[in-house]
Amino acid sequence: MHLFPAEPDVTPFLADELRRTAPGVVLRELEGVGIGADADLQGCRLAFARQTLPNAVAVQAVSINAWADRIIEAVAGVFPDAAPWRLHVWPGYGEGRAGENRCELIRTAVVERLKKRRRHLLRSLEDSEAVFDEETSLVQCFLTAPDGGWLSACRAPELHAWRHLVSCFPRGHVPWAEDKSAPSRAFAKLVEAEARMGRRIEKGQSCVDLGASPGSWSYVALHRGARVTAVDRSELREDLMRHPGLRLEIADAFKFKPEEVVDWLVCDVIAAPQRSMDLLLEWLREGRMRNFVVTIKFKGHDEYALLETLKREAPPLCADFYLTRLCANKNEVCAFGVV
Repeated sequence: MHLFPAEPDVTPFLADELRRTAPGVVLRELEGVGIGADADLQGCRLAFARQTLPNAVAVQAVSINAWADRIIEAVAGVFPDAAPWRLHVWPGYGEGRAGENRCELIRTAVVERLKKRRRHLLRSLEDSEAVFDEETSLVQCFLTAPDGGWLSACRAPELHAWRHLVSCFPRGHVPWAEDKSAPSRAFAKLVEAEARMGRRIEKGQSCVDLGASPGSWSYVALHRGARVTAVDRSELREDLMRHPGLRLEIADAFKFKPEEVVDWLVCDVIAAPQRSMDLLLEWLREGRMRNFVVTIKFKGHDEYALLETLKREAPPLCADFYLTRLCANKNEVCAFGVV
């Protein structure tokens, strides 16, 4: 069974999305945990699943050391020798630091046991949040109580095939970026999408920001040293308007076309979801950009089914395509990837 941890307010939307993605899927709604699904979902995109535990098994462990033993049993002789692997342990119960502290103790116990018995596994254990490559494996331990939870071990190269559903961040959580100098908190969405895809706007690159005002996404690109063409009917914040790397086009974001291929398309425009998806697909079909981050905003929950067309048509046009409801999103999801 594949486990999808989810908050109660998200669970109904995730369940609907799973039914659309895999007709006939058998779902188990696990109170306070999320959803379990029996289906072939490798390679699928699920906007409302921030984290996935492939082939998860329920585990009972009465002590810290018992948890450590179960984790090592899942890894030893299973993961490729001398190949990198990662360990994610997180709590889904209680309040305060008690659960976090227990998870830290479990991880420490795993390390101590590996020092004594399996040093080759310890040498290949890495602490990283980089996007999974074809050589990396992952074991996830999700505690739903001090003595119970779920365990998932996904070995290389299968993990790489699951990378659109299995986040390289524990529990799929990316902390909100903080920058009080940004025009608005919307800048955090772009920073989070970059972290999830393992790429970021860099110095010297070209960037088109559609629907740019007041300028939070342009702000990120400019501070990285990129050249930005901001497209909007309104000006950006005054200090950004003076920036030598910015060129403002007073125009309709949905009609703008760059003169040449750009390194990045970024778009956080307020528009109907179908319109934003059509814009992204048009840019993809025309090959106008090398990387992209596009927000798709919704008015009501009944519009989520519109995403199925994007899931079907966008991936064949990309080298890599992600669709996720970011931690920094509200009633919206983010499409991002590499062309």
